[in-house]
Amino acid sequence: MSRRPDRSEPPIRLPSHAAERVGLDRRRFLAAASGALGTLALAACDSMGPRSAKGVLMFAESGNEKLERVLFHHSSIDVPRSSAATAGSHFPAYFVSDQVPVWDEAAHGVWRLEVSGMVNTPLSLSLSDLSSLPRTGYKLDHFCVEGWTAVATRTGVRLADLAKLAGVRPGARYVDFQSFDSDYHESWDIESAMHPQTLIVYAQDGHYLNSAWGAPARVYSPVKLGYKNTKYLTKIAFLPERNGGYWSDRGYEWYGGV
Repeated sequence: MSRRPDRSEPPIRLPSHAAERVGLDRRRFLAAASGALGTLALAACDSMGPRSAKGVLMFAESGNEKLERVLFHHSSIDVPRSSAATAGSHFPAYFVSDQVPVWDEAAHGVWRLEVSGMVNTPLSLSLSDLSSLPRTGYKLDHFCVEGWTAVATRTGVRLADLAKLAGVRPGARYVDFQSFDSDYHESWDIESAMHPQTLIVYAQDGHYLNSAWGAPARVYSPVKLGYKNTKYLTKIAFLPERNGGYWSDRGYEWYGGV
């Protein structure tokens, strides 16, 4: 039987979190700050470009990533405007499969989240296991590469806490987030993954995730653009080297920082 959202599940009580945030449109800022280099890098986010330009675009993206790492400090905390309302049922849904992905228990058994790679203690967590770990909830901005922003309250487990539980080894420099949405995945730098607002989310706006929003669990952090935040998670792998991603391999910026 496929796992579908249980509407009877009780809401989760979340901590409040509200203050003013001063922001700047990321794509315009990078283009202005880095001139031609930034413009080329932004173009590379949208298309692989002609074969003859590939080397130039890769060079530009490398420069853009260095700039992002300097400007967008991992100690920065996202705080939505105090007046910002959560998007609720209007929060956009996105996936790459032909239809909304739903975990099929008949075919694959009970859903579990595997934490593996460069760890001393690999983990295999059911949704019950995950939700029994220390809980964190934040009201957070969601930044899409298309230019829109939405607000939702996310509840889950800090990835840093999972990393500690699994005993991540010092040589791990990247993290790959894999899903059952047509094998969608995206890899991150370890610094972004260990950000205090990077969560393995299992609830949104006080209720367990539904299928459209990535059930049973997804990664989310306001330090990354939306396409980097893999939904329908099945595996978190700590790696010594980066290994691309679904959109990153199609010409979108690998770093995807905000």
